[in-house]
Amino acid sequence: MTRFILLLCLAVLGRLVSAATDPAVDVAERYARLQTQGLPGKVTIHVGSLDTRTQLPPCSAHEAFTPPGARLWGKTHIGVRCLGPNVWSVLIPVQITVTGQYVTTTRPLPAGKLIEPGDLATLSGDLAALPAGVVADPAAAIGKTLKNPLAAGQSVRSDQLLAPLVIRQGQTVRLVSRGPGFSVSGEGKAINNAAEGQVVQVRMPSGQVVSGIAKGDGSAEIAN
Repeated sequence: MTRFILLLCLAVLGRLVSAATDPAVDVAERYARLQTQGLPGKVTIHVGSLDTRTQLPPCSAHEAFTPPGARLWGKTHIGVRCLGPNVWSVLIPVQITVTGQYVTTTRPLPAGKLIEPGDLATLSGDLAALPAGVVADPAAAIGKTLKNPLAAGQSVRSDQLLAPLVIRQGQTVRLVSRGPGFSVSGEGKAINNAAEGQVVQVRMPSGQVVSGIAKGDGSAEIAN
């Protein structure tokens, strides 16, 4: 009886090891490490195994892919398909943890608040468990205005911030057009508000409306 139990345990262990070292699992892990190289912070990847009941036909060429609607962040899946001689595909469970810094509020902040250094704190944690677009550097939030109120200790997202306006509607704007060996400028009235990098429309004295890219100094540059 003891010998039977031992053989049964060895058989189960052999199936588990086989699944853990399945080529499809290795392909999924390599794909995950390659695709997450640009993520901020320290990336830790835990790749699951195939169901021990899954018996995949032999394969000489594998290809990994990100399933539709999935993202390589947090608890997710990576697809692996066989290109030949058999054709099949499987989904491999993957847990991707990204440990890094993120910005939170030090106190309740109302909507319309111009963010100051004392309003923010920096913490470290799993970015994959936080909302998308969380701010990692306080400098990216300081000087911007909140779109909506935030509670104390709440993480700050980039889509909750408004960049300061460098051009306001009705303001006189200097338009600059540059090219190889020349620079032409003129003045007009801004039709809309614009932050740095946004498009501003300017009505010239002739009545013509010209679009330009708002600059930090309050001017606008016409793209050639």
